[in-house]
Amino acid sequence: MEGMVAIAIGLLFGCGVYLILRARTFPVILGLTLISYAVNLFLFASGRLVVNAAPIIRAGVTHYTDPIPQALVLTAIVIGFGMTAYIVTLALRGFSESGDDHVDMLEKTERVSTKPLHKS
Repeated sequence: MEGMVAIAIGLLFGCGVYLILRARTFPVILGLTLISYAVNLFLFASGRLVVNAAPIIRAGVTHYTDPIPQALVLTAIVIGFGMTAYIVTLALRGFSESGDDHVDMLEKTERVSTKPLHKS
């Protein structure tokens, strides 16, 4: 079980890094979202992966799961959703102002004429 979760975390993180390295805005946003999902899975798995166990410690209970990572993941999901909405809003604003969703704007500056600025 832990191996499958570790592979899923690694796959999500790797795909997120790949998408962040793209030159367009939408893949970068998707990459950040995938990385946040990978971090959420990592936090959730840090609370021990126990099936059918209560998150409350009582007398006589030997199998329990830690409730703190569950609370952290729930909080991270809410914060991540808000940040994703904010980033999408910034991306739409940048697209509406520049007319392009390229991240580094390098191609646009290369297309500018190569004439010298002054005559010598």
